[in-house]
Amino acid sequence: MSATRRQFLKNGALGAAALALPIPLFGQAGKLAAAPFAPSQWLRIGADGRTVLVVAHSEMGQGVRTSLAMILAEELEADWKTVVIEQASPGPNYTNTGTGGSDSVESSWKPLREAGAAAREMLVEAAANKWGVPASDCRAEMGAVIHSASGRKASYGELVAAAAALPVPKQPRLKDAKDFRLLGTRVPRIDGPGIVTGRAVYGIDTRVPGMLFAALAVCPVKGGKLVRYEVTKAKAVPGVRDVVLIDGGVAVLADDTFAALSGRDALEVVWDDGPNGKLTTEELWGRIDRAAEKPSRSTRKSGDAGTVLATAPTRLSASYRTPFQAHATLEPGNTIAKVEGGACEIWSPTQSPQRVQKEAAKLLGIAPEKVTVHVTLIGGGFGRRLGADYALEAVAVARAAKRPVQVVWSRADDFLRDRVHPATRVDLAAGLDASGRLVAWTHTATTFHLSMFGDFDANEDPDGNPWGGCDNPYDIPNLAVGWNEIESPIHTGAWRAVYYPANVFARECFLDEIAARSGKDPLALRLALLSGPSPFTYGKRKVDRAGLARVLKVAAAKSGWGAVPAALKGRRSGRGLACNIYHGSTLIAQVADVSVGAKGDVRVHRVVTAVDCGQVVNLSGVEGQVESGVIWGLSYAMKGEITIAAGRVAQTSFGDYPVLRMDEMPKLETHVLAGNPVPKGIGEMPVPCVAPAVANAIAAATGKRVRRLPIRPADLV
Repeated sequence: MSATRRQFLKNGALGAAALALPIPLFGQAGKLAAAPFAPSQWLRIGADGRTVLVVAHSEMGQGVRTSLAMILAEELEADWKTVVIEQASPGPNYTNTGTGGSDSVESSWKPLREAGAAAREMLVEAAANKWGVPASDCRAEMGAVIHSASGRKASYGELVAAAAALPVPKQPRLKDAKDFRLLGTRVPRIDGPGIVTGRAVYGIDTRVPGMLFAALAVCPVKGGKLVRYEVTKAKAVPGVRDVVLIDGGVAVLADDTFAALSGRDALEVVWDDGPNGKLTTEELWGRIDRAAEKPSRSTRKSGDAGTVLATAPTRLSASYRTPFQAHATLEPGNTIAKVEGGACEIWSPTQSPQRVQKEAAKLLGIAPEKVTVHVTLIGGGFGRRLGADYALEAVAVARAAKRPVQVVWSRADDFLRDRVHPATRVDLAAGLDASGRLVAWTHTATTFHLSMFGDFDANEDPDGNPWGGCDNPYDIPNLAVGWNEIESPIHTGAWRAVYYPANVFARECFLDEIAARSGKDPLALRLALLSGPSPFTYGKRKVDRAGLARVLKVAAAKSGWGAVPAALKGRRSGRGLACNIYHGSTLIAQVADVSVGAKGDVRVHRVVTAVDCGQVVNLSGVEGQVESGVIWGLSYAMKGEITIAAGRVAQTSFGDYPVLRMDEMPKLETHVLAGNPVPKGIGEMPVPCVAPAVANAIAAATGKRVRRLPIRPADLV
């Protein structure tokens, strides 16, 4: 039975021996100080005052290690200059080291604050005992405790031995938000200097003694089988040490990556592509279209949308299509594994360390606690690193080679063996009453299941799917949502924002079509539909319509909504907007300014984003995530498309899977609003609204509706 993506991310993991990898601040080398004071698994302080903060989530460019360290440092009142971070590995103290769903900060907020506050109280008590004064007369500040009346001061390093002898408070007093010194400010990335200077060590940079490099030949068609390969020619390549057969593929072992890849090319492998060897994009769309014509699973229903729609004076319908997409991470798949003495050690850029640990143990037939997973920096995750396939390959090859091995994928491998985001069709219909009021809405999404998370299960709980359809924030009296999920004959997986981009694209574009038909301003229509009861409950989520309206108003005001963007010679200009609530938490609205040339070429000149993601931890981090999400969304809207030919991905590089280039970047403006006192996610949230905002701007400029992505100039002429 397969698990939904959200269930997968929430699952607990099997325990294993705890191990932390030190990552010094600003790339400083040297041993970490001894730490006699370790009141929790999250921190320890040495006699030299250095504060070690343990981070249990993967860093893949989103700045999570900085944000989590800031939360601890704030409550601890640590001197930020003394902070060192360590990356946790799966074990009894770290049972959830997975990173996905944009919830690392939110889920860590309370436990990290409590850990920091408890340590702070213990250090204050130790100082008060030392001076013979009440603890209430002392305060912690910048890595020291100060006696307010006398000005006496003791550094944390001086106090750790005494503090370690005290009981850990069970309910420490947390700081009031108004007293935050660090949280909410702009803080440079804790690992930024190492990354920009090239000193940071990613998975692909990692080395262990005695290791070889490996390149694998694996059938790019799901279900394909090996027929034959040429060993002699591969072994004749300089630097190649051996060729080993593993389940599902052939590995070439060599002294370096180039030799391994060259040896693999010399294998002259022949595959039996199996039943999926003739699949094409057209056939896959045919399966989606056939499934879309069948009855869907009802996942949300209020009122009687079918009846009201059938009798409505004005009816509209539209079908929207979004293509297969690649993750296209800059760092291709790679992992180092060592299998020795009934144990396994793994170094991997993974979003799912527990999954790697559990599946490696299963592969080797050993207990999970015999598998140690070191989590490295990740050069782009976007959901791809939730899979364990590339890590398990390294384990299998290391077992066969009987020595440490690093499996490295080429760029072509990374495309051919991606777990692509599936194409989606969204069918919408709406009914307007005689006054032009929206009274009925139906939303049905059809797509392939995410094979990354297990085999297809037709009876699987749809878990609120389709995202963006089931949690439609608008107050529509008669609403029906349906979900059609079909088995995927190609490898598929979670992608940044998962189901939201396709469904929000359809929903927000269709809403603009309704606005045009009813003669209403798109902003005014949305605000009217958000004026209903707020919050309203959908499943376990509380959807804050009023909050979304507030964010939408800010985005509109900052963008100059109501005025037409300045005309450019020979081009038609337009402005469009879209908004969304992501899983009942983060509220976001975006406005795009575009122009369209005579040949249908589109330029995006500006994107204004207003967002309420709750308590801001690192303002620079929020802004960076919004900007990266906009770039991702623009690439998705205007360029990205994976096609399938002969059962395999046709694209093999950024040459045929283009992403946004620097000279195509619009001006980006981000406006962060204060809202919920708890931080909410921000990594995936900026993506879904970009495409509909751009598409709606194109419609405003040209009168032509965009109903399929990527946007094609031929459709706009």
